Amino acid sequence: MKTYVITLSRVFPVKHRRAGQETLFKVAFQNGQACSACKQRKPAMCAGECFSTVKIHTIRANYPLWEKRIKEVQDGEACISLREWTGKPYASPQAEIRRLTAKDGVGFQKLTFSTDRDGMANLNLFCIDGRHIDCTEMLSKNDGLTVEDWRNWFKDYDLSLPLVIIHFTPFRY
Repeated sequence: MKTYVITLSRVFPVKHRRAGQETLFKVAFQNGQACSACKQRKPAMCAGECFSTVKIHTIRANYPLWEKRIKEVQDGEACISLREWTGKPYASPQAEIRRLTAKDGVGFQKLTFSTDRDGMANLNLFCIDGRHIDCTEMLSKNDGLTVEDWRNWFKDYDLSLPLVIIHFTPFRY
């Protein structure tokens, strides 16, 4: 079976306002896996009742690549090895957090950003699978971040290209 690796950052990246601080993504992921509301497609209902932080998806660049890979996972031809760096990113070994398959509800959605009057992509105006959705707070929370941290994380991405939301549970927007 093919294995696709997704590495979660243990610390915020150098260009982030919280550079070097712990992200706690591993704990947030484990919370999302343990939350019955998240597994029933209702993470907004959790809202801190089960856990204060969940990470039920990750957002990545290169939509076409991940679309192909996640379809393979959904078809039972591949799995995802969710990992984190044990030390400095790209200069230390990775430790596996968990393997995910179609049985876990792995899926994907296309995330695109609208432009403002100046033609600049706007992190507050986005579509998920072609639908305009006003849920920045939920999107950031489900990604394991505050809205401010989420916006800061994606500020340097090329938002003219679609991103992919890779879901770790059955939840979809």
